[in-house]
Amino acid sequence: MAGYVEDRWIKKKEEPATGKREKTARYGKGKRYKVAGIPGVRDRSFDVLEDAKAWLRRASTDEERGEFVDPRDGSITLADYIALHWAPGRGGAPKTQDNQERRARLHIIPHLGRLPLKNITASDLRAYIAKLASTVSSVDYQRGILSEFSSILEAAVDDKRLAGNPMHAKSVRWPKAPQERREAWPLATVLRVRDVINPRNRIAVVLGLGCGLRQGEVFGLSPQDVDYARNVIHVRRQVQTISGRLYFTLPKGAKTRVVDMPSSVAEELKLHVEAFPPVEVELAWGTPQGQEKKFSLLLSTRFGNAVAVNTWNTYTWKPALAKAGLIPPRAEGAKPWQWAAAPKDGFHVLRHTYASLMLEAGESVVTLAQWLGHSSPAITLGYYAHFMPEAGSKGRTAIDGLLGERGDRQVGRNSPDSPQAH
Repeated sequence: MAGYVEDRWIKKKEEPATGKREKTARYGKGKRYKVAGIPGVRDRSFDVLEDAKAWLRRASTDEERGEFVDPRDGSITLADYIALHWAPGRGGAPKTQDNQERRARLHIIPHLGRLPLKNITASDLRAYIAKLASTVSSVDYQRGILSEFSSILEAAVDDKRLAGNPMHAKSVRWPKAPQERREAWPLATVLRVRDVINPRNRIAVVLGLGCGLRQGEVFGLSPQDVDYARNVIHVRRQVQTISGRLYFTLPKGAKTRVVDMPSSVAEELKLHVEAFPPVEVELAWGTPQGQEKKFSLLLSTRFGNAVAVNTWNTYTWKPALAKAGLIPPRAEGAKPWQWAAAPKDGFHVLRHTYASLMLEAGESVVTLAQWLGHSSPAITLGYYAHFMPEAGSKGRTAIDGLLGERGDRQVGRNSPDSPQAH
């Protein structure tokens, strides 16, 4: 490691005439000794020469071990580090970045933002996790916040502002991930919702149940994405919203896919197009600030606009749930958005029901994973294995058939009436 100790009060070179070192203009002002010349590290100042030399020795030793961290770098507050260093450099899809910003702003900075990075201890984190448990009801969301916080601290380690991530301390225990199973609706419930929802939006229920499309994918579906000849749907885009601004973007995970289209879904699509002709809509692509693109959409508002998820949930989906008897009617005098919470009855329940029907019908998990857009069949199994028929029943039947036949033959050979018995 480069580095040296500089005396800021006395000049380094001796005067030729006297052989003495003269005082500098800074003599008697501030700390006398400065450690300088370390790449990427701000200069450090000390009153005592031995302190400066000791710090330089420790820094050199730590650098050899790969553990060097300038203590002053960790003095920045967590809030300032997030605003000045973490937020500007983070990547990912715009929706992902929006979710990251919201978690930091609402759930991290208010609790720990004033602390210097280097002062965040395991004790602070244990108290913080307990606070989250009392203020955030969803364990999954708590874990999402903690994961975001840990990634921020990990970035601080990479930036040489922390020697280690305190979230990795053994005493810092995250809430356990809930073993919640995806729930499906009975088929009668789906059909009831399909039939009570307003006619323009009936096709959304059909596509969710019949093809397992996500909500944003339904809103971004174009007539050009439907291949009636091959009975498939090309999932090429979705409609997303950030701060009230709609935009087109790739499906989740930036992956397009091809989904099987049952003939019943194809017939419903044809009827929908006749009743509600597709509308060409222009929105930004990729981000709310992206270059605008036009697509003809199968589902739009009655004003010819793309469908916004929150608006659709409030004015279309929740009223349909109430009509179907799944949630209570809105209270008299309540605001349009003041519906009962229904976390397990969101649009995603149609996708869960689709998966359950496919698995119970004996469809391959590998094929289903492709249709759902999962990165691997293991994810599909993790979500939906409980929808599969009783494990072992087919294998048990095969073994019983095999051993039963062999057993019958063996009994025949050893019976009193068999030739071998005599």
